[in-house]
Amino acid sequence: MVIRFNRRKFLVYGSATLGTSMLLKACGGTTTTTDTGATDSATEAPAAGGETVKVGILHSLSGTMAISETTVVDAEKLAIKEINAAGGVLGKQIEAVVEDGASDWPTFAEKAEKLIDQDKVAVVFGGWTSASRKAMLPVFESKNHMLWYPLQYEGQECSKNIFYSGATPNQQIEPAVNWLLENKSKDFFLVGSDYVFPRTANTIIKEQLKAEGGNTVGEDYLPLGNTEVTPIITKIKAALPNGGVIFNSLNGDSNVAFFKQLQGAGMGPDKYPVMSVSIAEEEVKQIGPEFLKGHLAAWNYFMTVETPENTKWVADFKAEFGDDRVTNDPMEAAYIMVYLWKQAVEAAGTFDIPEVRTATYGQELAAPEGPVTVNTNHHLSKTVRLGEVREDGMFDIIWATDGAIEPLPWNQFVPDTIGFACDWSDPAKGGKFKA
Repeated sequence: MVIRFNRRKFLVYGSATLGTSMLLKACGGTTTTTDTGATDSATEAPAAGGETVKVGILHSLSGTMAISETTVVDAEKLAIKEINAAGGVLGKQIEAVVEDGASDWPTFAEKAEKLIDQDKVAVVFGGWTSASRKAMLPVFESKNHMLWYPLQYEGQECSKNIFYSGATPNQQIEPAVNWLLENKSKDFFLVGSDYVFPRTANTIIKEQLKAEGGNTVGEDYLPLGNTEVTPIITKIKAALPNGGVIFNSLNGDSNVAFFKQLQGAGMGPDKYPVMSVSIAEEEVKQIGPEFLKGHLAAWNYFMTVETPENTKWVADFKAEFGDDRVTNDPMEAAYIMVYLWKQAVEAAGTFDIPEVRTATYGQELAAPEGPVTVNTNHHLSKTVRLGEVREDGMFDIIWATDGAIEPLPWNQFVPDTIGFACDWSDPAKGGKFKA
């Protein structure tokens, strides 16, 4: 059962742009593979000669993040195949150039440069961790190119050269914290991987807890890929002897050890509910639902979302990749960003990046998750959902906002960014201005 709250309660998450985000209603590894089935720089036209246009796909196909990132590649390939079957983009078939970031952040930057300079792609779809995105960002900004990034993230960034199709904290983390305070406990232990997303996310959570009467009783981190979780579990039990919330931003393989050892320590979801922001259906499947049943996750999309678009997408994905496959939020965000780029190119009538960028503002899509709209701050308006893991590995949606929430890249709990907004449709405002 979905419990829907009045959207007004969450205007704090979506209205602090104070009118500045008015939407314009609009219509590593060394292996390179190509798929038809994506080149553009500031100084050269994209490689759109003949009957094809190249796009880049850049995710970790090896290393600790492959557990998650290989699935978004499948989603992007499916979108490209569908678009090509329907006639392509501006009459051209899309040719995907696939690169492996290999869970290594400098490799992401190197591969991004290759895709832009050598392959001359019109756009790049890529990244998962914020570390990978931060490594790529200077490349795209120096070359005035375009990256579409599909993951929920920590915010505190608004680049002219990146479109973010995942959630900002006010569309995922903050509503989850609020729900936990009201329904579970006021005592939180924060655990995450040791890189920019978990640390920044936890800074936001600590500020929110202070503002809303919660308590941060502990905070600890693991190097990405580290599976030595026993010390953290010992600290959690000591800090929360009578139970409490564990807010989890671990990524990759660390989650496998964490949830198995948490259960082994007798710390079940009845007393120690874990709210995860990087665990979705694919990770539940690989870790084992028997270790996650009853625990929670915050996303914009779950495979169990009941929309006609989701029913069709799940069926199409299974038909393409196998009936045993699952869909999840990052995959859905990756899938829809390919379509949003296509729509913007067609609206612009060209693959040239400045024109495509402007045409992207206000693009709307009936996505599997529900309606989404591209804001002038390069983020999407999205519905927020919380789910509880079931025995079959799917999520029961236990709470959702009543409609899409506007994105706030600059956090409104962190003192240094309260009151700031982003609007790339206005050069006088740009990536960060006082609203």
